[in-house]
Amino acid sequence: MIGRSAEMDKLYRILSKVAQSTHPVLILGESGTGKELVAQTIHASGPNPEKPFLPVDCGSLVPTLIESELFGHLKGAFTGANRSKDGLLVSAESGTVFLDEIGELTLDLQSKLLRALQEKEVRPVGANHRVPIRARILAATNRDLAAMVETGTFRKDLF
Repeated sequence: MIGRSAEMDKLYRILSKVAQSTHPVLILGESGTGKELVAQTIHASGPNPEKPFLPVDCGSLVPTLIESELFGHLKGAFTGANRSKDGLLVSAESGTVFLDEIGELTLDLQSKLLRALQEKEVRPVGANHRVPIRARILAATNRDLAAMVETGTFRKDLF
């Protein structure tokens, strides 16, 4: 990121503080404002910049595919699952998973994501066991999540 102004200096200070935290971060902004660049900057300035930065576009994938991508699946869990696969939350291994357009997730997936964040573990699709995760979660959206909470289309506890 480049730029010199009072607002950019404020952003740089916020990013340097956030980068050292392991807490999930929500990045809000209109389309085209550089939310993914902010997420990459947080990752690169954090304690594990050599670990993976794994972006997921929640708006472009169908819910069943997002669930498998994030949480993984076992061989035979669904048609076409001809091998087991770790989800991004597991394979990030202390890196960062960037959930772009998190406001597009269904309520069911929001619930599963909230559980993963709280418990620091996931249950792959088709599995009876849980797998620990150490990924940092960064999320972004251009949607008004507060309004979505009011209408019941986004979970208040995840927000």
